[in-house]
Amino acid sequence: MSEYYPDKGPVEFKRRATVAVVIAWAAFSLLAARLWHLQAKEGGFYTDLSQSNSIRLIKAVAPRGIIFDRNGVKVADNRPSYDLFIIPEDVLNWDMTRAMLKGMAGLGADEIDEKIDNAKGRPPFQMIRLKEDLPWDEAVKIESYKYEIPGLILDVTPKRAYIYGPAFAHLIGHLGEINEKELKGLKKKGAGYSLGDMIGKYGLEKAREKELRGADGGKKIEVDARGRKIKLIKGAPPYPGLEIRLTVDLKTQLSAYAAMKDMAGAAVAIEPSTGRILAMVSSPAFDPNALSTGISSADWIKLVENPLDILNNRAIQGLYPPASTFKPIHAAAALEEKVITPATEIFSGPSLWFAKREYRDWKEGGHGIIKVHKAIVESSDTFFYQVGLKLGVEGLSIYAKNFGLGAKTGIELPNEKNGLVPSSAWKLKATGTRWYEGETISLAVGQGFMLATPLQLANAYAAIANGGTLYLPQTVEDVRAPDGAVLERFSPKALSRLKISAKNLEVVKEALTGVTHEEGGTALFLKASNLKIAGKTGTAQVTKLRERVKNIEKTAYKYRDHAWFAGYAPYDDPKIAVVVIVEHGGFGASAAAPVANAIFKAYLGEAAPNAGQTPPSQPSTIQAAAQKQTETYDTLSPRGEGWVRGIND
Repeated sequence: MSEYYPDKGPVEFKRRATVAVVIAWAAFSLLAARLWHLQAKEGGFYTDLSQSNSIRLIKAVAPRGIIFDRNGVKVADNRPSYDLFIIPEDVLNWDMTRAMLKGMAGLGADEIDEKIDNAKGRPPFQMIRLKEDLPWDEAVKIESYKYEIPGLILDVTPKRAYIYGPAFAHLIGHLGEINEKELKGLKKKGAGYSLGDMIGKYGLEKAREKELRGADGGKKIEVDARGRKIKLIKGAPPYPGLEIRLTVDLKTQLSAYAAMKDMAGAAVAIEPSTGRILAMVSSPAFDPNALSTGISSADWIKLVENPLDILNNRAIQGLYPPASTFKPIHAAAALEEKVITPATEIFSGPSLWFAKREYRDWKEGGHGIIKVHKAIVESSDTFFYQVGLKLGVEGLSIYAKNFGLGAKTGIELPNEKNGLVPSSAWKLKATGTRWYEGETISLAVGQGFMLATPLQLANAYAAIANGGTLYLPQTVEDVRAPDGAVLERFSPKALSRLKISAKNLEVVKEALTGVTHEEGGTALFLKASNLKIAGKTGTAQVTKLRERVKNIEKTAYKYRDHAWFAGYAPYDDPKIAVVVIVEHGGFGASAAAPVANAIFKAYLGEAAPNAGQTPPSQPSTIQAAAQKQTETYDTLSPRGEGWVRGIND
């Protein structure tokens, strides 16, 4: 009988079995942990993701608030537009999609890729706008082939419609697609914008974006496996933006636009008793409809690089020497400081010699011995040269600022400029050199360093007209809900009072009436309108020229002087104050005053021309009067660096 030896096999088997169990248990634990993570911790995420495979959320863009003129006439509305969108996650065949989009919508592959690249960072399955405002034939093609092109959605969205186009371009502004910088800033404020949204880029569209925007709605739709719409599951309608009624009078605005056609410059009309803006035009203008519906890069570059700076609102951004329109302000300051009285007589000769330099008057023989009334009526230069030297740069500066020059008016339109009222302290800081009295002579007639915007000057003349109150210029009469309920109503806001006595202000007002009603007045032809216009012409020197000709057509355009008119009507009960600047127009009487006359006529009762039409030709008497006032005389500037001359207005 052989001896039994236990086999070691079962021990090895047990060891291996134990290892296998441990491995199996570890694997099971990992699977359980992963299952818990997916179901408990990230279950919501994957549920949403799975639903995204069959559900799409489509934004319903809210119509922007309608804009009306002061009488309730629509000037900005909304219209339906066919827009083409793509959801990249639903596209099955990119080559076929690009080819079909090229044929049906004229979209190149590079353009499509650029749109998609610009939308990086968007949530999955969010639509990207490829093209807006599709023509009817393109919309029909896309709709006909929608089942063959998964991922494409054709939707109807509201688009801005500017009814009078360029006539309101700089005032109302335009829309544009939001950029990343704007989006980042708005997200910090908690505003609900996303890439592809349209936003106010300019004018009141930008200033009143919050009120005009409205609240977007949305649609939840079910799609099939190829991303094609099956049915609407749920929808929340958009809420339109608030309505805005402007202070602007449509008839007056259209007349100003028509009268400024083919000119560069600006026209502003204000209600003197309240500060309401009745008209504001900058010329040349642009078509806001084109900018709001997606202008091409090439066309945008042409617009931006246009040498006439079409996108600048010259009414609030154009800076010009006020020239002789400053003389009434100068006169008021001199009267108030008792440098002169209404009875003071000064010899206003053909020129003034100061520091061995000659400063000429526009009138070859001078004006003789005159008082301040006639000095304003005939726009004497040598009279104001002498008075300005007595008043001094500081006196001129203080009163110019008191009339609102050199500072923003506070109008709510974006990018208003300050202008410039110089002083000895300003020059020392800006240039490091002291002020010279010869520069005071230039300042005395609104030249030299002084710069003003048309709106600033219009506000100053409105204050003269109303007896001395500077009002905040306002463009919005009221804001209303879509149901008509008034949410915000205009109220006049006085900024300050002129530091001019009623007696002295009356002297200035009588002289402004004389400009248009007395023999020798630089705008006497306006008397024929029977509108009781009071005002002042002005001609701002642009550049130095040794010799100037009577016929401005013989002078290169860029060397011609700017033409001003500033005034109000009726002079005995002012209802409207108007300022017009015509760049390189030559003379205020022949270029700017006829534009102002058309604006006065429109507001005070006459019919306005249609937008885009040229204004009716002026009577021959106007041309004759303007031709009579075309002589200019040159003098060497006090600093010897150019030509400052007396110039007729």
